Amino acid sequence: MSVTANRIKELRTQKKLTQSELAEIINTSRVTISRIESEARQPSFAMLSLIANALDTTMDYLQGKTDNVLKTSQTSSDDGDDKPLTPNQRRIAYSIDPSVSDEEREDIIKMVHLAMKHRRRI
Repeated sequence: MSVTANRIKELRTQKKLTQSELAEIINTSRVTISRIESEARQPSFAMLSLIANALDTTMDYLQGKTDNVLKTSQTSSDDGDDKPLTPNQRRIAYSIDPSVSDEEREDIIKMVHLAMKHRRRI
């Protein structure tokens, strides 16, 4: 079993989550989780990111690049808002191209904030 598949399954079971529960958290199917854990499918960058967030770890840990299972504290723009994402937020996060640069990501965030600001005025 690959490091990624093994670590996803290990963390999921440690958190007492079924495949269905993890799938619901990240807005996918149980079959997708099953295929990832059995190595029948390789998760995309975006999917791996969602799984890492749901399991409260990093993509580097899931990929075997580090043995540190814990997330490190963020130094940039951490507003302390640790609430889980809503289903709509997860859909938006999943739809963003994972190859965007940091500058492009910041521009997207600014556009979203601007759109939300104008929506409230209506």
